[in-house]
Amino acid sequence: MINSSDIFHGKILIVDDQESNILLLGRMLRNGGYTSITSTTNPGKVCELHLKNSFDLILLDLQMPGMDGFQVMEKLKEIEKGGYLPVLVITAQPDHKLRALKSGAKDFVTKPFDLSEILIRVYNMLEVRLLHLETKQLCDRVVAEQKIAERLLLNVLPHSIAERLKGRPDFTADSFTEIIADSFNGVSVLFADIVEFSKFSAGVNPEILVGVLNDIFTRFDSIADNRGLEKIKTIGDAYMAAAGLPVPVEDHAICAANMALDMIEALNSFNEQSRYKLQIRIGMDTGPVVAGVIGKRKFLYDLWGDVVNTASRMESHGIPGRIQVTDFTRQQLSKPFVLEKRGVIDVKGKGEMHTWFLNSRDDF
Repeated sequence: MINSSDIFHGKILIVDDQESNILLLGRMLRNGGYTSITSTTNPGKVCELHLKNSFDLILLDLQMPGMDGFQVMEKLKEIEKGGYLPVLVITAQPDHKLRALKSGAKDFVTKPFDLSEILIRVYNMLEVRLLHLETKQLCDRVVAEQKIAERLLLNVLPHSIAERLKGRPDFTADSFTEIIADSFNGVSVLFADIVEFSKFSAGVNPEILVGVLNDIFTRFDSIADNRGLEKIKTIGDAYMAAAGLPVPVEDHAICAANMALDMIEALNSFNEQSRYKLQIRIGMDTGPVVAGVIGKRKFLYDLWGDVVNTASRMESHGIPGRIQVTDFTRQQLSKPFVLEKRGVIDVKGKGEMHTWFLNSRDDF
């Protein structure tokens, strides 16, 4: 809301080649309550003074020797570069008014000066100036907040999904109404779980606990980015990622296998640096899934399908420090991956399944 005291503190520049006019206008404005008044009889110094003082209003005589008011306004346009600067032109020639408005003037006063007219027009123009500044600040704040909201959106959703949401007419930064759901025929899902993390967490304070998880999962996030997987979510000390969505790729199983092996290496590196002895189990499966966004305010990109459940079972029925994959995933992998047949195991909810261990990459 505009405060009248802000208007009376506006910085005003009076430009007129007649010293008597400057003295008269200055006295009128000071008697009217304005406290910040500068003047010059040299039109060539207007731009220099404005760059130094950032005036809120310029009272500009149009008829001056050497450089007239129209030329001054052209120079002001160059340094303002689209900004809003109120110029109140002073003229005794009625035919100059239209040209002055076309040249960038916002209003005009006529000679001889009328005290009431001067005070009203100056007040109105300074008020408009403040309103313009407030509007610009509000717009800048809205744009900044929108950018923050978009960054947050990209942090919780895949980029292509976030772009689709932003293109929906019903979408706002915190809600939308339509459903986004897609089917994928070929996806490889990876689950990882830190072994006996509950026992580990009982012996450390909360800050250390969160720091450990943050360090490990940040390393996993970096691997997902490098290997082209989409991090789906973390649940406690469990980490879920998928390859082949939201943009389908042919080598999704290879990408997921590379990530799984990188995760084992990353945790070993973490243990060497921290002197902890943590281990993870990793499980993988390959096949069709449905993926989409759930939630109206707290968005989550999630997956559904038998592949998701089976990959979770591969992890929970696995062995610490090893990567267990289904036969469907094994069929998608060949050299340079080295796999070891585990045999038939009884999987909860699935019955007997042939599974394999992904042991390493034969880089040579």
